[in-house]
Amino acid sequence: MFYKTRGYIGDPVSTLLTSGCEFDDIAAMWALLVLATIVFCYLLLYYVAFKGTRNFSPVMLTGKTVIVTGGNAGIGKATAVELAKRGARVILACRNKEKAEAAVFDIRQETGNSQIVFMHLDLASLKSVRSFVDTFLKSEPRLDILINNAGHMGPGRTQEGFGMALGVNHLGHFLLTNLLLERMRRCGAARVVNVASLLHRLGTVDFSLLASHKDLVSGQSTWQDFRAYCSSKLCNLLFTRELANRLEGSEVTCYSLHPGVINTQLCRNMSWWLRALQMPFAKLFFLDPEGGAQCTLHCALQEGIEALSGRFFSNCAVQQVARGGRDDAMARKLWEVSERLTHMA
Repeated sequence: MFYKTRGYIGDPVSTLLTSGCEFDDIAAMWALLVLATIVFCYLLLYYVAFKGTRNFSPVMLTGKTVIVTGGNAGIGKATAVELAKRGARVILACRNKEKAEAAVFDIRQETGNSQIVFMHLDLASLKSVRSFVDTFLKSEPRLDILINNAGHMGPGRTQEGFGMALGVNHLGHFLLTNLLLERMRRCGAARVVNVASLLHRLGTVDFSLLASHKDLVSGQSTWQDFRAYCSSKLCNLLFTRELANRLEGSEVTCYSLHPGVINTQLCRNMSWWLRALQMPFAKLFFLDPEGGAQCTLHCALQEGIEALSGRFFSNCAVQQVARGGRDDAMARKLWEVSERLTHMA
């Protein structure tokens, strides 16, 4: 009796097995709780902070012509696909002929639209910009939408010696737009869409640096490259603002936008360790190119936003910009400096 009682209430093996089972159950329950919490936080962050609004405009573009710079990949290609589906004649203005021709083939196959054309454009060369415009004006009778989508983040200098972010993201598009404006005015209700970024909030425009270094920053490093990109996006906003002022009274309108946090090839020129560092976040949180194209499509297609010309959009809605992006005097000065730098003045 003694041993039975002792074995029943105090047998060390039974106690260990029982307590082990209870421990495993509790551990499994906590693991499931932690996993559920992580999934919930991920979904909350993704849908609130990262997932963008979709564009549902029914507008068709049959008989219209659109230029998309950098239209061979990423957001540019996704934008071109959607415009082609709506019947537009789409000009892919790209630097790399092989990649652009492959994109032309892909878009034609996907959309059934044969009116997809590649024209060579290297925004890091003002000579190339002028050559592109000459070719376009000789071969295309109209231009209804100009989408300045191409962007660069990384080191290097343009053909004229400008910092790459300044030259590609701002000056190249500035010259391109101005040389095409007259053709757009002839088409009546035309639009210019400039793909900018919320990172403009971290940007500055130092006109003394523009004069002395032909750049928006004073040196070359990963941090300086990032700062130059942010400042070039501020230039995009200021350019759009001043362009709207100069187009007032015409039927041509213009808009700048933040496409969202996108998993594209924009950072391909950054150091390998920074690309490796951002890769897990890109896979988990960043929008795909189709998602990133939605705000561009909204600005290009949405009816009734003409009165908002010059404004900045994000998530397919007007957004407030940083104070520097609302400075009309700075926008006017940047325009005048850009005219001199691109030899338009």
